[in-house]
Amino acid sequence: MPEVRVRFAPSPTGYLHVGGARSALYNFLFAKNMGGKFILRIEDTDQERSTQEALDMQVSDLKWLGLKWDEGYEVNGPFGPYRQSERLSIYKEHADQLLKSGRAFHCFCSDEELEEKRKKAQAEGRPPQYDGKCRSVTVEQAAERL
Repeated sequence: MPEVRVRFAPSPTGYLHVGGARSALYNFLFAKNMGGKFILRIEDTDQERSTQEALDMQVSDLKWLGLKWDEGYEVNGPFGPYRQSERLSIYKEHADQLLKSGRAFHCFCSDEELEEKRKKAQAEGRPPQYDGKCRSVTVEQAAERL
C-alpha cells in the first residue's frame, strides 16, 4: 500500500478556529495511525487578507496542540514549496501544458455574461453550467486577446 499523505492547509487570514484545529488534529492522528506523513501547506493566495502575524499565530496554535508536521511550513520536504504563493510558477507551467494540449482554454466571457447565463438556467429550472462558448477560440486568437 502506498504511503498515506494528508495535509492541513490553513489560510493565514485570522485566528485558527475550532473547526480548523479539529481537521488538523484528525489528519495528524490519521497520518500517524497509518504510518504516513502529515503535511502543513499554507494557503496564502488571498494576498489582500493573508498576514504573517496570522500565520505565526496559527502555527503557534498547532504547536500548542502538540501537532508536529513531517513536511511543510518550516520543515523541508521533497514536494515543496509549501506556501501556495510560492508555487505559482509550477501551476502556470501545468496550465500552459493544458492550454497547449487543448485540454483547457481561456474564457473571455465577462462576469455579467456568466451571471446572465446562470440566472437564465436557474429560471428554466436547470443547474447553472458553463456553455463552452470560448472553447472554440484558437490559441492564436486567445494570444491576441491576452
